Amino acid sequence: MSASIIVGLDGSEASGRAADAAADAARRHDLRLVLACVVPWSPYSFSTAEENERRAIDKEREAKSARERVLDPAVARLSAAADLTVEGVVRHGHPAETLVALAREHDAAWIIVGRTGQSRVRTLLFGSTPSSLIQLSPIPVLVVP
Repeated sequence: MSASIIVGLDGSEASGRAADAAADAARRHDLRLVLACVVPWSPYSFSTAEENERRAIDKEREAKSARERVLDPAVARLSAAADLTVEGVVRHGHPAETLVALAREHDAAWIIVGRTGQSRVRTLLFGSTPSSLIQLSPIPVLVVP
């Protein structure tokens, strides 16, 4: 039996709606809610020695910013009713791959994301997280408009 629902958050209105839909589903099915903010990060980067020294600092700074700007407000909002177990997680990596890994770690029944979030140019160049999730996920993916 699954234990949770994973929600991908990026600070967009669509990801807020995805969190609300996930909270409703978690309440109905008595599941934990895991809110995840994935900071895109590649371990394969060509950089100078100075850039490598700053890399760990930059990585931590980005994680802190994501937690403060996106994750903490969402966790606080959805935890306010006290009828739902909500956990927040910040990870670095490819968003779709990282959400699938989190789903495995947390024995998730679903992954829920917003339909839009990033810029149209980035989506055209790199593809969207929902599209990638649909291809990669072994569990159902709900895409919220």
